[in-house]
Amino acid sequence: MNYMEKYNEWISSPYFDEETKEELLKIKDDEKEIEDRFFKELEFGTGGLRGVIGAGTNRINKYNIRKATQGLANYILKNVENAKNRGVVIAYDSRHKSPEFAKEAALVLNANGIKAYLFESLRTTPELSFTVRELGCAGGIVITASHNPPEYNGYKVYGEDGGQLVPKFANMVIEEIRNINDFSEVKYIDEKEALDKGLLNIIGEEIDRKYIDKVKSLVIRKDVIENMKDFKIVYTPLHGTGAMPVKRVLNEIGFENVIVEPKQEIPDSNFSTVKYPNPEEHDAFKLAIKLAEKENADIIIGTDPDCDRVGAVVKNKNGEYVVLTGNQTGALLIDYILSSMESIPKNGVIVKTIVTSELGAVIAKSYGVEVINTLTGFKFIGEKIKEFEQNKDKKFIFGYEESYGYLAGTFVRDKDGVIASMLIAEMAAYYKSKGMTLLDGLKNIYEKYGYYKEDLKSITLKGKEGIEKIGRIMNDFRNNPPLNIEGIRVKIIRDYKESLSKNILDKTENKLDLPKSNVLHFTLEDGSWFAIRPSGTEPKIKIYFSVVSDSEKNAEDKLNIIRKFVLDKINEIE
Repeated sequence: MNYMEKYNEWISSPYFDEETKEELLKIKDDEKEIEDRFFKELEFGTGGLRGVIGAGTNRINKYNIRKATQGLANYILKNVENAKNRGVVIAYDSRHKSPEFAKEAALVLNANGIKAYLFESLRTTPELSFTVRELGCAGGIVITASHNPPEYNGYKVYGEDGGQLVPKFANMVIEEIRNINDFSEVKYIDEKEALDKGLLNIIGEEIDRKYIDKVKSLVIRKDVIENMKDFKIVYTPLHGTGAMPVKRVLNEIGFENVIVEPKQEIPDSNFSTVKYPNPEEHDAFKLAIKLAEKENADIIIGTDPDCDRVGAVVKNKNGEYVVLTGNQTGALLIDYILSSMESIPKNGVIVKTIVTSELGAVIAKSYGVEVINTLTGFKFIGEKIKEFEQNKDKKFIFGYEESYGYLAGTFVRDKDGVIASMLIAEMAAYYKSKGMTLLDGLKNIYEKYGYYKEDLKSITLKGKEGIEKIGRIMNDFRNNPPLNIEGIRVKIIRDYKESLSKNILDKTENKLDLPKSNVLHFTLEDGSWFAIRPSGTEPKIKIYFSVVSDSEKNAEDKLNIIRKFVLDKINEIE
């Protein structure tokens, strides 16, 4: 069927409710909007579903949630031992329709005879990951669109290890979803029946307590916190799920001056005080910075709506608050954690992604710690932890990615904004005890290891035309790669879609030992690099830049040259 036929089917079929039909009838004269809603199915990618809320095949709504959950049910019943009794945990964030979508998923699972453990109210994504492991469940679901704009929502799936499904298993779920030819094949029971049968179980405080205690067990220097009673923290959950667990952890480990930004403490589906609820965006910290200036706070910490990402803001020598990048925070944490360990395990490992700065890797190696790279996406870091446990050959110390995701410990298998908030606060207090700020610590790192500078450019290209443009850009860089940037030769081109690494200078080739992914990575002969890939969760193409030099100015100059060259080439392609 073409998009118009699908549109008419949704309007005429008795399966879809009147509210859905009324929404669709309002756009009957807007063919472009109809096309965008129905030109394709909302794709269940390796991370699950994510899209704009609304009626249509290319939107996130209760029907697509139900269909995805039926596919998941079919998958776990076939592939996970004792899945019905072990059940599936479901958490949700503060977004529009998150509670409703969570319950829809639970009732589809229940209709398939699978127990569901549904949180009583909103909870963080990392607590969902923890709970899957704690309750020994067959899997997990979290309803969230992370840091996307308010019109979005999403659906992420977790395996029995507590990690997001990696492509091998996600593809099996995708296949089950594709095998559902009609919405009428989706099983569903009402809430009363599910409760009466003991299939729907509501969970809350008991799990919270266990999770909080586990997070607190990761404190490194309790004495520092105890001796820094005047250390002041401003925290913002950006209207999301972090307010309860982050404040609770910080208070319980001994931080007595934690001030939550009042306008952003309350969950708000519209995220009305920010343009984007994303700690990667400097604008998201405007209110927190204003409060920190008033309170003379030592540090600002902010988490995204589902509390898996965290950003930090610290004062410079002029008293101005500076937002740290994800790469900077990651490097600081690696140095802090490794320098604080009484004995670093000989088989210890740091795990990072291929688009994350090499600074953290250089620091880790100086401590004799191995560094492993994964594809973009924290699910691959979680997968490594599982491998280490199964093979008993390596010990996970820390994992991180440039997009503000960090993890210590192994009781969570996804990036954890609660753990990271605690460690960042502790680290900042430690530096203060030495008469330093995190910026002073970062300067010391640069002077020791080199001045690393990174940037990320995201280009939004929406709709069908946007998908086609992204495809053209990737094809051009793949088929007509740059070989020289302002006199600096390109040395290595890694094409993760083709699993091939080509050394342009000595004409050698090597296979890449990572899953296939539509990513291109270009390394220059001076150690600088840039990478380009389509986003897996948003209508964007992302370009990552990284340089290293002997001074901050030289690094900045080099970054500007490479960034301009790449973006000019993209503009020519568009």
